[in-house]
Formats: sequence, structure tokens, C-alpha cells
Amino acid sequence: MTASTTRTSGSTATRGTTGFELSREHEEFRRTVAEFAAARVAPFAGQWDRERRFPLETVREMGELGLFGLTTPEDLGGAGGDLTSLCVAIEEIGRADQSLGITLEAAVGLGIAPLLRFGTRAQQEAFVPDLAAGRALAAFGLTEPGAGSDAGATRTRARLEGADDGGRSWVLDGAKQFITNSGTEITSLVTVTARTGERPDGSPEISAVMVPAGTPGLEVGPAYDKLGWHASDTHPLSLVDCRVPEENLLGERGRGYAQFLATLDEGRIAIAALAVGSLQACLDAALVQVREREVAGVPIGARQAVAFQVADLEAWTTTARVLTYRAAALADAGRPAAEVKQAAAIAKLTATEHAVAATRVATQLLGGYGFMEEHPMARFYRDAKVLEVGEGTSEVQRLVLARGLGLPVSW
Repeated sequence: MTASTTRTSGSTATRGTTGFELSREHEEFRRTVAEFAAARVAPFAGQWDRERRFPLETVREMGELGLFGLTTPEDLGGAGGDLTSLCVAIEEIGRADQSLGITLEAAVGLGIAPLLRFGTRAQQEAFVPDLAAGRALAAFGLTEPGAGSDAGATRTRARLEGADDGGRSWVLDGAKQFITNSGTEITSLVTVTARTGERPDGSPEISAVMVPAGTPGLEVGPAYDKLGWHASDTHPLSLVDCRVPEENLLGERGRGYAQFLATLDEGRIAIAALAVGSLQACLDAALVQVREREVAGVPIGARQAVAFQVADLEAWTTTARVLTYRAAALADAGRPAAEVKQAAAIAKLTATEHAVAATRVATQLLGGYGFMEEHPMARFYRDAKVLEVGEGTSEVQRLVLARGLGLPVSW
């Protein structure tokens, strides 16, 4: 079974009286992914979390299902689908396990997307088919020890060496941190941002350079001991006299920061979809608890104090889902970049903050069970916090939104 069924002949979503509704094809695809997640992810997610183990075989199964190639053109081995399809897949995988959800999101949104958007045909043919099939993973190295939200402050440098008549190489030196999918057995490529010179005004010229895994001088540090996302692969990277061919420049020289920002808008929508998966998992668990748990012979869901909290979960989940798929629909429809940026920031901010709140509410409703590591809710509680941080903090989303409203707000 593959994800080729996600291709649609028209708009990915239609505006109805209640908001954005997914197409029939997307809903059918949702059922396919949900069935896979229920059978191949949910029963094992707790064990992966406890063992802090990256589930390579399940990742490969996701590749066989076609999930990594959803947005890749057919001539490069993908399904030729859209961002909405990817959001559906991330939501359903994330509903079972947030670690695998972020693995998929980063692999496609940060690994494949920059190659598809800015790469040459030769670069795409060299890497994308294996990435789309789930046989390999790519990572994007942006964050540094001194450059997180202020990504323009990157200190990693790349200099050209060699004769102008051929054989020139980029030589990279620097460090990256918190890089997802950078140290797995199947990681094939890390694209990093680096200073390649200075602009006339003295500001840094930042470019993106592709560094294949195993390149001498690229060192993958030990995996982080994280609060959550224990089954997701995350490492620091160091580059010391790391040499790659000149043609490994991704996109136009000096446009690396702009390329990153363009890529990040769709990535924020995908992170919002991951948050929707967390919200739905919280609602699912809460409903089971309040229907089955009784006090004085009455289900606790019959009490207003409890029922109203579950009502909040429903409202938060629905709000986050509508905002997320609205943003995806705008991106798929090719709406102006400024419009997509605002929609992405709204979706990311709302969905992730609701997800963090939902894990607290659901844990409270579950009582002692929610505090036990044997219950999935403990894992979702730990996993949720980073949703407000990754791919732009909540503060950055508010900054984006304020600037989009014409307010001259600074850092």
C-alpha cells in the first residue's frame, strides 16, 4: 500500500459553512495512516520511549507506505501530493507517537523540502529518491549554540578553496545543535547554513551547503538526553575543516537565510499538525476515563467540573485542526507568501499552546494513572512542551504576527 491515493484533482480543501473541510481523498488517506499507526506504532511507542530507541524498522515501514514521499514529485519517486496530505499523515502518526511524528515532519519539511525547492536537478536526483522512499533521511542544520531564534547570527563559516578553473571546494567550520534525524543509521545528508562572506552593508552573507553523511570533518555528537521525544534522533554536530565540492551549494549563494525562512513557513504548519495529533490523543484518553471512571455510581463525565474540561479539549482540538488545515490549504493553493506566513504562525502558535494545555488537563482528569509512565499520557505530557519551541518559539510566532500587522517590533 502506498500513499499515491493522496493525489487530488482539485483544491485540497474546500471552504464550507463551518470552515475548511478535507477532501474525500484526504479523509480516505487519513484512515489508511490511522490504521497503520494503530497497528504498527501505538503498541510499541511506550517501549521505544523507555529505551530511547530510534525505531528504524518502523521508519522503513513508513517509507514503504509512502509517507516520506508525499510531497515529492512522481519523477523523483514520490506521490506528487500536497502539504495537506503531509499534515494528515503527521497528525495521525503523532496521535500515536510524537517522536515518530517529528521524525516524519523533519524528514520531509526540513530534509526533502529544501532540495525540492532550491536544489538543482542533479542534486535532487542524487538524494531525493532514497529520501522519498524512506531508505535515507536528511537533516537541516540551522540552530547553533549562540544562534537559535536569531538564526541570522550563525557563526558557522564556509570558505571556497581551490583554483577558479575547477575543483574548488567549500571548507566548513562551526557547530550546530538540536539537529533532528542527523545521526541515524540511514542519515545520508545534512544541509547546513553558514557564513560565506559579507554583504556590502557589512551584514553576513549566509548560504546553505549540503554535507553528505560521512564527510571527513563532520562529527555527530552523542544523542541528547531529552525531556521528551525520546524515540526521535537528535544530535549536536561539529564541522572542522569539513570539505565538500563547490556544487554542493544549495540554491543561490547568499540566499541561505531567506531559503530557510521560506521553508520554515510550511514547516510550522506541519508542526501545528503534530500538535493536533497530541490534542486528539489527549481528548481520546480523557473521554475513555470520564466515561468509565465512576464516583458514587455515576461516571465522572456527568459532573460539570469534569465535563467542562473535556469540552475545552474538544474546542481546542477543533480550533487547532481548522487553523492548521486552513494554513495548509492556503499554501497548497499558492497564496501570497505573506498570507501563508501569517496563517502558519497563527496555526503553530495556537495549536502548540493548546497542546501543552491539553496534556495538563488530560493528565489531571486521569488522576494517578496519568502520572504513571505505563500510561501514554505521561509520554504525551513530556513530549508536548517542545512543540512551543521547535521551528520557531511561541515568542517568534507572536513577533511574526505583529510584524505582519505592520507593527515595527524588534527583538
